[in-house]
Amino acid sequence: MSQSEVDILGMKAIFSNKLPEFVGQEVGLKGWVANIRSSGKIYFIELRDGAGFTQVVVSEKEVDAASWQAAQSLTLESTVIIQGTVSKHPQKEEFELQAKKIELVQKAEEYPIGKKEHGPDFLLDNRHLWLRSSKQWAIQRVRNTIINSTFWYLNNEGFIKIDSPILTPTSCEGTTTLFEIDYFGEPAYLTQSGQLYLEAAIAAHGRVFDFGPVFRAEKSKTRRHLTEFWMMDAEMAFIEHEGNLKIQEELISFIVEKVLQQNKKELEILERDIKPLQNVKAPFYRITHTEAIAKLRKEGSDIGDMDDLGADDETLLTKMYDKPIFVEKYPSKVKAFYMKRDPKDQTHVLNADLLAPEGYGEIIGGSQREDDHDELLMRMKEHKLPVKDFQWYLDLRKYGSVPHSGFGYGLERIVAWVCGLQHVRETIPFPRLLNRLRP
Repeated sequence: MSQSEVDILGMKAIFSNKLPEFVGQEVGLKGWVANIRSSGKIYFIELRDGAGFTQVVVSEKEVDAASWQAAQSLTLESTVIIQGTVSKHPQKEEFELQAKKIELVQKAEEYPIGKKEHGPDFLLDNRHLWLRSSKQWAIQRVRNTIINSTFWYLNNEGFIKIDSPILTPTSCEGTTTLFEIDYFGEPAYLTQSGQLYLEAAIAAHGRVFDFGPVFRAEKSKTRRHLTEFWMMDAEMAFIEHEGNLKIQEELISFIVEKVLQQNKKELEILERDIKPLQNVKAPFYRITHTEAIAKLRKEGSDIGDMDDLGADDETLLTKMYDKPIFVEKYPSKVKAFYMKRDPKDQTHVLNADLLAPEGYGEIIGGSQREDDHDELLMRMKEHKLPVKDFQWYLDLRKYGSVPHSGFGYGLERIVAWVCGLQHVRETIPFPRLLNRLRP
């Protein structure tokens, strides 16, 4: 018996997304009362069963006395099992249930989150309940599609998943924004990226990726920042700068395509304008950091020639374009030690940030990695890194070094962009912010 068909109380119980397959048949739905209204001798129940939302019509003349009494006693978030006949909505492309029998599993107490407006702090304090709302339900379903699409694309492009450690003795890019812990008497850190460990794995597997939580002790309260978030890092042997960008744009195009195919209902709930998403197809726009600086100055920015792009700069820049844009070849002085220098201009590196349109900004950062042992050692010393701690990383350049590249995406930033959200705190089930560790 499939997961969508389970016998309960002598009837066939299904998930709401299977309703179109059972028109005219009697089935059961199990779930929570998301909304309820009455019109005389009829109750309209909006039932949430995990797979979606369904209208259940309860007519006094069609149900027994116990079921009618149960309908009258329902409160928001009460749990019920409802038996009825599946029918097509007379005016919408939706399917509903004409109730025959209602069993009350648990009558919920007065629900704290009412129909009135609530402030963000109240909703975050009640995040364990807020997750049930239709909007939050839709966001997590889109997030799930983005994750699944990532795995599907990478697996089909020859990548395998490698699990990099969460506890690390060193950092990729300095320790100023790392969470430090005591590791049996010596300092260790919660990881910001699995990149360095993935670079070790490419010599065994060629193309690898990881996917997991990362941590950043950055004292920032912007709409784009969390202290705990999820990242996908990918590393590829024998892939140079141009090939790196190509894989990134194909991945993002594939993800957006799958969301548009699989999450139509969710995007409707979120009232997301899908026209900008429909335009997300490779190839993406490309400009150099130097070109970006010139464009930003024309718009009034005071950004310097050697400055990294800030959030405001990214917002300004992405509003000029109708699909994602790569900003490539940043000044080496503002980028990490492991990025390979541009052979045409040693003051810049072979890297790129992928910026999402509509003002959303950076969703991917990547670069070609320095594959020469002596060059990498020199960069480490320039950055005043403890060479001893990175000796294992240097070893990778001594035993079969190859040109290679990689990138990492921030899941929550992609979810925010695709869903059209203003703050990343809604993109993750239980956000961790500078001032929030609960619930």
